[in-house]
Amino acid sequence: MLLGPTLDPRAAFDVIQRLPHLGLRMREHSRRALAIAERLEQEGLAVIYPGLPSHPGHERFKAIANQGYGFGGMIAVDCGTTERANALLAVLQNEEQFGLIAVSLGYYDTLMSCSGSSTSSEIPPTEQRAIGISPGLLRLSVGYTGSLESRLEQIVRAVRKVGLA
Repeated sequence: MLLGPTLDPRAAFDVIQRLPHLGLRMREHSRRALAIAERLEQEGLAVIYPGLPSHPGHERFKAIANQGYGFGGMIAVDCGTTERANALLAVLQNEEQFGLIAVSLGYYDTLMSCSGSSTSSEIPPTEQRAIGISPGLLRLSVGYTGSLESRLEQIVRAVRKVGLA
């Protein structure tokens, strides 16, 4: 009551075990996210990632970001429609084993969701459009499992298979 909430001992132990390598993990998330965002942009997709020079806030983010950690591990890709987004998610998860469809976006493996029909589904479609959430907006929390080269090959195959590139 006097000291506020306290963390469960097991949870505290888990946190303390992971803190020493947090910086390494975050750098790898960012490195991979940038590589994937660049590749998807080369394929002609509408990619939203602050590490890309095409992002409207790129220069501002670059000026304020910690240079050692990059631009983060979150990428958004606009597939246009929910159907196209779901088709890409299905191929990425079920055929390519690129990542997992999940509404939570923090994990060591890649997690993916279609925002308009999952985490933002309670927002009316007109408001979604007003705040920049298209029906086909995918969010990717890029993980650090597997080789980057194989992950790039997987996502390009999936994008081409569903006709986005």
